[in-house]
This record gives sequence, structure tokens and C-alpha cells, in this order.
Amino acid sequence: MKLVFIADVFAHQLIGGGELNNKEFIDICIANNHDVAMVNSHLVTLEYLRGNKSSNFVIGNFINLNEPCKEYIIENTKYIIYEHDHKYLRNRNPARYKNFKAPEEEVVNFDFYKNAAAVLCQSLFHRNIVRDNLNTDNVVSLGGNLWPLKSLERMAELSEGEKIDRCSILDSSIEHKNTQGAIQYAEKSNLEYELISHNEYGKFLEILGRNKKLIFLPKTPETLSRIVVEAKMMNCSVITNRLVGAASEPWFELKGAELIDCMISKREEISNIVFEKFQEGPRAF
Repeated sequence: MKLVFIADVFAHQLIGGGELNNKEFIDICIANNHDVAMVNSHLVTLEYLRGNKSSNFVIGNFINLNEPCKEYIIENTKYIIYEHDHKYLRNRNPARYKNFKAPEEEVVNFDFYKNAAAVLCQSLFHRNIVRDNLNTDNVVSLGGNLWPLKSLERMAELSEGEKIDRCSILDSSIEHKNTQGAIQYAEKSNLEYELISHNEYGKFLEILGRNKKLIFLPKTPETLSRIVVEAKMMNCSVITNRLVGAASEPWFELKGAELIDCMISKREEISNIVFEKFQEGPRAF
């Protein structure tokens, strides 16, 4: 199968949860002999789309994809949206609305979502919010994220190490990650904490896995929250709120080796869902 993966950025350009997930999906596709082209959304042109219209398209984050290109994709290609946040809302934050349901006038990109072969969400929580706001029947929960086997093996090792009686708090400048809120919670509760960050993913996991707990209190609904799942895979306990998508999953009660095994199985399960959606039904044109 020939795939074109469009995204605002890729993991070699910026490390983020969505980008790491996308990288692993692409690597799984290549390992299974699929032909994958990666294109930044701001570089996509109508000429490029016309030359690749027979391909199947996976659309990651698409803030920089221009409107004429969106229209061409809708009318001429078969595509899936691999959703990592809430780009169907003008402000991208459903937490501003009662029951996460925004007024119709706040919905954007509706046709782009409606005409996709599938809109892939990270969790049941994420799927329900998207479905309630778009009211379309193509919204699917993947029920997890993708990690490289090497990272899962490393987390298995870290899960067995002794831990410091201290809380990890993500040191992030992103406002909706709510670092200050987590600090305030720790100080009010007299909990020792450490602000954690590292540009190298492996080192970040080591830092996260050495503390007994993670405090993570996001302000915006987290579609899954990789850091929460990573903490649990390393046998850390988690203090969080109702805005973490992973908590909606039946596997959320697991931790350590059992949760790692679950995420290993998700590698095949998630990639199979994507290919099945491409095989269902005719192309849009």
C-alpha cells in the first residue's frame, strides 16, 4: 500500500507525544513493506496532491494545510485523519464548554472530518468528545498509542528499579499542561516534587521512572496522555484529573509488565485498524 502521511511537524523536527506516535506508526508501516511518503503540511501543494491522488492519505496535525488542498483531498482522495487533539474546534479546547460540547458556530473543519474514511481518536474519552461535537459516524477509538519495542523494553527495566519517594511534575511551558497547577497541588499537599524534562526521550523516561508518583493536572482534555501511561508502565502511581483520556480505557487499571504487554499488542491492533479503514468502501471520488 502506498501512503502519504501529512503532518505539521514530524518527530525528527519536534519531539511531542503525537509526533512520537506518528513516527512509530510510520516505522511499523515501513517494516510491513508499505511505501510511505512524509510531507509537512505547509509544503503540500495542489500539484503534489494531483501527482499522488492514487495514494492513501493519513492526515496528522494539519494546522498549516491550506484550504484549497483540504478541498482537493476531500474531493479526490481516500484519507484518514489521525487526530491528536481537537482541531474541529476554533479554540481547540472543549473543556471550555459544558460536557465538552461546543456551540455549532465554534466547530471548524467540519467537511474535512465528515468526509474522512475514519477519524482516529486516541481513547474512548477522546472519541466521545469528537463524536458529540461533530455528530458523524466515522469517529473511531484506537484505545491507545504506539511505542517502539525498544522503549517498551526499557520501561520494563525501569519498572523494576527502586524509586524515590517523590513526585514527578512535567516541566512544560505549554499552558494547558498546567505545570503551575501541579506544583501548587504538591506544595499544598506537602509532597516532595521534581520538575522533569529532557530533550532525549530515553533520558526523560529514566527521570520519570525514578520517582514514585506523577502529578499531572491538564487544563485541556488529553486525548490519551502518553506521560501518564508511561508512568504507569514503569510502576509509578499517578495523581491526575478527569481530563486524561487514558483513564477511560479498560486497561487503565493495569500497570508495569501487564500494561506494557497491552501496549505491545496495540502495535498490531492499531495498525490493522488503519489498514481496514482504507480497505472499507469506495474512494471519495
